[in-house]
Amino acid sequence: MSKEQTGRESGIGLAERKHLSPPRKYGVFLLNDDYTTMDFVVGVLTEIFLLAEEKAHAIMLLVHHEGKGLCGVYSRDVAQSKQQKVLDRARQEGHPLQCILEEM
Repeated sequence: MSKEQTGRESGIGLAERKHLSPPRKYGVFLLNDDYTTMDFVVGVLTEIFLLAEEKAHAIMLLVHHEGKGLCGVYSRDVAQSKQQKVLDRARQEGHPLQCILEEM
């Protein structure tokens, strides 16, 4: 076996690798405002988060009534990418929609 296959080259032994925790997950949330249309929010949920129309509508209502709604849970890089896509699309369309990340 080569050093790459055993993991010895990196200095991490088998016992140490067993104690590594899985990557952290981050929730992507939309926040309610008084200006962004419900149709726009549903569009964001279906196009960026790839949610079914019914699920997107349910999350949009949660955002509307509760002030915040979970769109999905992802690794940090994916969550940040989705957040940026939401913010970019909202700005392009002239909406003040806010999207935040929270560690789960």
